[in-house]
Amino acid sequence: MINRFFPGRMRLIVALSFFPFFTFAQKANWQNLDLKTDSVFGISTERAYKELLKGKKATPVIVGVLDGGVDITHEDLKSVLWLNKKEKPGNGIDDDKNGYKDDVNGWNFLGSEKGSVEFESLELTRILRRDMKKFEHVSQVAKEDEAAYAAYKKAKADFDKQVAEAKESLEGIEGFKFVLNSVVKKIGKAAPTAADFEQFKAENEMETRLKTVMINALKEDTYKDFYENQIQKGVDHYDEMLKYNLNLEYDPRPELVGDDYANGREKIYGNNDVKGPDASHGTHVAGIVAADRNNNIGIMGVSDRALIMGVRAVPGGDERDKDVANSIRYAVDNGAKVINMSFGKAYSWDKELVDEAVKYAMSKDVLLVHAAGNDNKNTDVEVNYPNRNYLSGGVAGAYLSVGASTPTNDESLKASFSNYGKTSVDVFAPGYQINSTIPDGNAYAKFNGTSMAAPVVAGLAATIRSYYPKLTALQVKEIIMKSVEKVNHPVTVMVNEEPVSMPFSDLCVSGGIVNAYNALKLAATYK
Repeated sequence: MINRFFPGRMRLIVALSFFPFFTFAQKANWQNLDLKTDSVFGISTERAYKELLKGKKATPVIVGVLDGGVDITHEDLKSVLWLNKKEKPGNGIDDDKNGYKDDVNGWNFLGSEKGSVEFESLELTRILRRDMKKFEHVSQVAKEDEAAYAAYKKAKADFDKQVAEAKESLEGIEGFKFVLNSVVKKIGKAAPTAADFEQFKAENEMETRLKTVMINALKEDTYKDFYENQIQKGVDHYDEMLKYNLNLEYDPRPELVGDDYANGREKIYGNNDVKGPDASHGTHVAGIVAADRNNNIGIMGVSDRALIMGVRAVPGGDERDKDVANSIRYAVDNGAKVINMSFGKAYSWDKELVDEAVKYAMSKDVLLVHAAGNDNKNTDVEVNYPNRNYLSGGVAGAYLSVGASTPTNDESLKASFSNYGKTSVDVFAPGYQINSTIPDGNAYAKFNGTSMAAPVVAGLAATIRSYYPKLTALQVKEIIMKSVEKVNHPVTVMVNEEPVSMPFSDLCVSGGIVNAYNALKLAATYK
């Protein structure tokens, strides 16, 4: 699932747990800066280009961005797009005979000639809807169905809990919005500042708490941007969860995709609209990987040689395993050497189908980079899908799971929302308030999430593969893991709603933050 604006299942009853995010003044391009020279825990990309790569030859590397869509007209992306030269644009013919008509910049597995899916249900919702047909009115089951019945009851309890939490959160943020509107009316300004809230005399406890929140929030944002991006989008987020993600009656698949969903082997469906109805998340991810570094506008991606292939597989809700498997295969077959997967979910419909696609990528020397997830969970204990572990046994070697870090080298270095796992998460990378491209109007915005951390690593992997093209995917992973900037101090992790101090080495396999300078220096020593 893509958590577009709100990483994790945040409880926004008074929103106080969220707003501390607005207390650090970010340096532009901080994810690419250097800890020693810039005092932010970036990955030293700029230092690497200046000291190690200047004047070196490189070859383009295709990065498959498996996501919710990419705006191919954006000023900072249009020069770094993958182009299928075998396909003639707009003629409605499958020129290269790969089964996908007019796939000039990628493919959309979430649509057809009738349009494209924007919102979807959660995998949990789909599994529950499937199993209710068999178990909803059953109190006793045959012995061979006991395990499936137990799984059904567990899913039903989880579903009911999530519905209750979404309703509570929606009620809470709408209450916050009501009080905020009332206070702003009392202040008498349409766009009050932090100073205006400081001067405001609160009349009750709720106004006092809101005043504190707003003073902190408006140190880093305008009232207009704060209201639109945090309050209104918060309302929209939970409203969408209840209308679509957690709605047992909602299923857009038959009308808008029209495939035989029960047939996991079916590959030819979809359309060539790589942007789709909402490309905010995927466009942001693409910019982090490869936004044009030489046009003197916007931002600078990590890689100066990556070509973005947009593969749309992730709606506003949980991605379907069939689409993920087909997207991986499509990217591999069309030349991607790095695939970014900034999505994930707690349940899987057909993990074996995805495993087969991952194995296919491994056989073709492709590196998969996956976001670890935004629920502050230990994924050694609570499984997140997809993952490197095959159902049949064994693991995907060229597979990196990425957690999110902040700019500050102290106890808050782990982003509060980021999943972690000493054996299931490989590395951490910047994923907090990352400024990147968003669709429509050549715009830019700051997002939080492991969804932002993964493309930092994918961009680094593409850089390594472009300057050292003879290295294998397994070697590139090894280089990234070995060259991390080790973190030798503890960090704070919320466990059962209590802060716990943990060694950073307990959060991931490598025990550090990826570092482009170290990685490229190490890559130069490989034969």
